[in-house]
Amino acid sequence: MKVIVSILSFVCLFANVSLGQQGQEIKNNYVKLGQKAVIDGKFNEAVTHLEKAMPAEANNADVLYMLGYSYYHTGDYAKAISTFGQVVSLRPSNVSAYYYRGKARNVQGTQLSASNAEREKLLQASIRDFSKAIELNSEDLKLFQNRAIAYRDYGILKGQKIPKFYDKAAAESAFKSCIDDLQHVLDATPGRKDIMDEMKKAKVYMANLSR
Repeated sequence: MKVIVSILSFVCLFANVSLGQQGQEIKNNYVKLGQKAVIDGKFNEAVTHLEKAMPAEANNADVLYMLGYSYYHTGDYAKAISTFGQVVSLRPSNVSAYYYRGKARNVQGTQLSASNAEREKLLQASIRDFSKAIELNSEDLKLFQNRAIAYRDYGILKGQKIPKFYDKAAAESAFKSCIDDLQHVLDATPGRKDIMDEMKKAKVYMANLSR
């Protein structure tokens, strides 16, 4: 369901491209094919076409967004992070690019294959991405919800009792920030069981720090 909603949002975003962009798409057939594949939910196919559109479209924020979006939905989070980074360099007010880069960084930051130091950097960067997105659009509750998850994951990471890495104060601060963000969402949408469940988990994690 979430993927369907994302695709619908994407369709709305690209349904009314400017005449200038249409002209660029006509010149670069790979962009047309890539856009159609994204709209159809065929993200691997979209990646193939949009990668072929590079480097000709390397300064086109819309095409880069499509490519980053496709990388994200194929699970290539490293490339998604890099590509959304290019998008925000070209278009610093693109909330959605910060949002998806934050989500990709959060996923990578919870992967056990990375070192703890790498995971820490990724989760801190994820929090910064969601915070920037909130700064640009504080009305979007999913930004607060996702930042809460990133704070929670950072708290769990720093709460590991590993010599020279464990930091109780940092973990506790992260869990408190997580709870604050979840409370913000709950205040706006009372009765959400998923948010209440996440809040209970965060409080348990924080309580376990003292043991």
